Amino acid sequence: MFLLRFLYVALLALWLGGAVALVGLAAPATFEVLQQEYPDTGRSLAGRVFGETLRRFHLASYAAGALMVMCLAGIATMAPSPVGVGGKVGVVLAMLIASAYSGVVVSPRIERIQQAIGQPVASLPAGDPRRGQFGRLHALSTALLAAGAAGTLLLLYWEARR
Repeated sequence: MFLLRFLYVALLALWLGGAVALVGLAAPATFEVLQQEYPDTGRSLAGRVFGETLRRFHLASYAAGALMVMCLAGIATMAPSPVGVGGKVGVVLAMLIASAYSGVVVSPRIERIQQAIGQPVASLPAGDPRRGQFGRLHALSTALLAAGAAGTLLLLYWEARR
């Protein structure tokens, strides 16, 4: 049971670390470097690079979430009285739903808008509906990523209290 719990906590840490690294390190660095290096096309190139990075994070989060559910199921069958396992599984499933919605619905919509525009979204006039739609989808994507991170923090707190 110790190994299952250890794997579960390690996967939580990886999910949280991945989200923090994406938002706090990868996105700002990618946009900063590519915009400086390629003033005309850097922003759209950075968007493509970060979009691919986010796609890979989504795949990793699907695997991590599935493994966490399996670990929790194993813990539930081994523990004499598995307190809170159902709640933990519920949080992990909510994290998976948020990640899947972001990866399967939101990210492809963002990509379609970018392809349809054919230029950096920031170059559109402020009142252009496509710019507004992109902004809303970007905010939703960020919120879904934050929801997964919040779920990991909740579950890590739950584990630390034991």
